[in-house]
Amino acid sequence: MSFNRRTFLQIGSGALGLAITDATFTKFAFAEGAAGTLRVAIAKPAGNLDPQSHYAIWAIQDLMFDPLVRYGKGGQIEPCLATDWKIEDGGKTLHLTLRKGVTFQDGTAFDAASCKWNLERWLGLDQFSWMNCSKYFQSLEVVDDHQVALHFKEPPLALMQELSYTRPPRFLSPKSVDANGKFVEPVGTGPWRQISADDTQSVFERYDGYWGDKPTYQRLEAKVIPDPRARVAALRAGEIDLVGGFWIAPLTPVEAKQLEAAGLNVVIDPGNVTLVMAFNPDRTEALKDPQVRKAISIGIDRAAISQALYQGFARPAGNLFSDALPFAGTQHDAPVRDVAAASALLEKAGWTGGPVRSKDGTPLTLEIVVSPDAVPGSRVVAEVIQSEMKEIGIDLIVRSVDHASKHTDMLERKYDLGFFLTYGAPYDPFGTVVALCLSTFNNDVEGKLFTDPANLDPLINAATAATGDQIAPSIQKVYDWLRDNDAIAPLVYVPSIWAHSKRVQGFTSPVTEYDMPYENIVLAE
Repeated sequence: MSFNRRTFLQIGSGALGLAITDATFTKFAFAEGAAGTLRVAIAKPAGNLDPQSHYAIWAIQDLMFDPLVRYGKGGQIEPCLATDWKIEDGGKTLHLTLRKGVTFQDGTAFDAASCKWNLERWLGLDQFSWMNCSKYFQSLEVVDDHQVALHFKEPPLALMQELSYTRPPRFLSPKSVDANGKFVEPVGTGPWRQISADDTQSVFERYDGYWGDKPTYQRLEAKVIPDPRARVAALRAGEIDLVGGFWIAPLTPVEAKQLEAAGLNVVIDPGNVTLVMAFNPDRTEALKDPQVRKAISIGIDRAAISQALYQGFARPAGNLFSDALPFAGTQHDAPVRDVAAASALLEKAGWTGGPVRSKDGTPLTLEIVVSPDAVPGSRVVAEVIQSEMKEIGIDLIVRSVDHASKHTDMLERKYDLGFFLTYGAPYDPFGTVVALCLSTFNNDVEGKLFTDPANLDPLINAATAATGDQIAPSIQKVYDWLRDNDAIAPLVYVPSIWAHSKRVQGFTSPVTEYDMPYENIVLAE
């Protein structure tokens, strides 16, 4: 079957439209009597909520566990359990003033002693060395009941940003572990206290001893609905109030459009995650040539991908990160598809003939690995790119794998081309740059966007060692190198999509995809 842009638009919309069919409107036997209760869809059970484990839904942990500081709009660091902070000694010492009058949900006081107990559960441990503040941790000093000082061997890059992460930095009651220090139950200082949890739902009640602004409603139920079509049906049937979020219970743009047409409220936020296509020159000789990589990049119609896969909600990308993130660098327009220029680049690189170009008797055949489980709609995107590559003489084979195989194949670099999603706030820009582009960093799960030990690694190491005014120009050199060498092909900035019932008023999208958007909501009963 051949594809063109028109076919892509039709198939893309049709395929995604299958997300809502008559079969999806299955009734759920949720409890009646939702007054005072916000009912939120989650795609899987909440999991082990230990802040030092890596299995739970971030947004559920966000309900109960506070950080020292919060990540605000545009990367602004805001007070939370710490009301003030000072970075001294060239970045090697952090003085923290702790909020007074805070108690954990079991009545335990939050003070310097409980702060120390929490921080020493993870700072300096090898398993958390992926965070600069843990990697360079030296010692912790209790100054008085509400002041502590952290000392580091080297100035940690993005220190305050890291302390806003959901895990491992969030705070747990010292009484919520057993005699061996093993996590037993989730008890934090946050506004919600868990009262039950199983494979069907997690139920929370408002913690009236919370130090901050309390929710205006008393109960929050996180309903486990793995099937995306069933989540849409449940919202339309009034059985849940809120659905969406990339890591909570994703909505496709088509589903959002249909929910909007049905009278539900839909909120689209530009988001801060980028869909990027990676090249693997270590597997395929042709991709070692920047001219070939550039030909592929400008041979892709990003506007068509945005329209078909994201209903026009996604912006075509010209950079690794959008300007929604701090230190995102100089912003460039997205490349416009140019078949003639792409063909000319391939000719110049020695790939000639047709319909499939060849060089020294080797056809220009590449394989792209996609996982619709990991990146919804990626199969459709790959198929239109396959059609576009055919027009410039590249034979592109699309190989679909499940979510688990995707991680294995990408980690072992069994692909020529592949799709990656950047990590988003609060981890970026440094999270993605280090984990996906630094050759010496083993991320264990995802493989690499692009690596070059001789040329790119020194730039990344310099950027991560920079401080103060040197951070922006240092990270810009990384972006410039990636761009000048056509090392990656950013495709679109992925939007954040939520939908809610009419009884939810005052909804605003969360600042990061790792937060639960419970704040500001008022329930109209």
